[in-house]
Amino acid sequence: MLTRVLAADSPASIEEAANAVLEGGLVAFPTDTVYGLGAHVFLPDAVEKVFTVKGRASEKALPILLADERDLSRVADILAPQLTRLTERFWPGALTIVLPKSPDVPDVITRGGRTIAVRIPDHPVAIELIERVGAPLATTSANRSGRRSPTTAEEVRSELGGLIEVILDGGRTPGGTESTVIDLTRAVPTVLRAGAIPVYELELALGEKIALAHDEPA
Repeated sequence: MLTRVLAADSPASIEEAANAVLEGGLVAFPTDTVYGLGAHVFLPDAVEKVFTVKGRASEKALPILLADERDLSRVADILAPQLTRLTERFWPGALTIVLPKSPDVPDVITRGGRTIAVRIPDHPVAIELIERVGAPLATTSANRSGRRSPTTAEEVRSELGGLIEVILDGGRTPGGTESTVIDLTRAVPTVLRAGAIPVYELELALGEKIALAHDEPA
């Protein structure tokens, strides 16, 4: 397969990448953290290719990227009462929120689980691509599993060239700290992964104490 590397600042490039996703292909694109590898969330065969291309463990669910908070209803079944306080403060940005899964989301994404992890990235290329596709993207870092997450299009090409349809070259991403992951499906909001957003900021936004997963009893 010939992987096309396209300049992300071109509307025609975004359109070409979106068409590749709509046809069941995989596209790598810059986000506010690292380069992501995305597939159409409602095309199970395309999502399965993400696992194959990355060599990703079959039991690991995929996060979902949205372009707009209004898209939450397409992937989440019940919206937690604390959700608005978090999204108003931290979206778009480096906060991933775990919510109950909508029945419309293919099981291939959650690997049979009942929850999904969602966020809105703070990057114009990622947002425009998702908007052009017209659906959320099942997304993970654009590298082979176990390798360093890429922050340039060239790093993506060296990892996945010949295996995916399109790479949108948006220059170097900020990289660095991963997103913080908070689970709102538990009785007490629980941070599953510490990251870019400190726990105390989440507590200020929610007006309540939150739990840390590693502090819970085994």
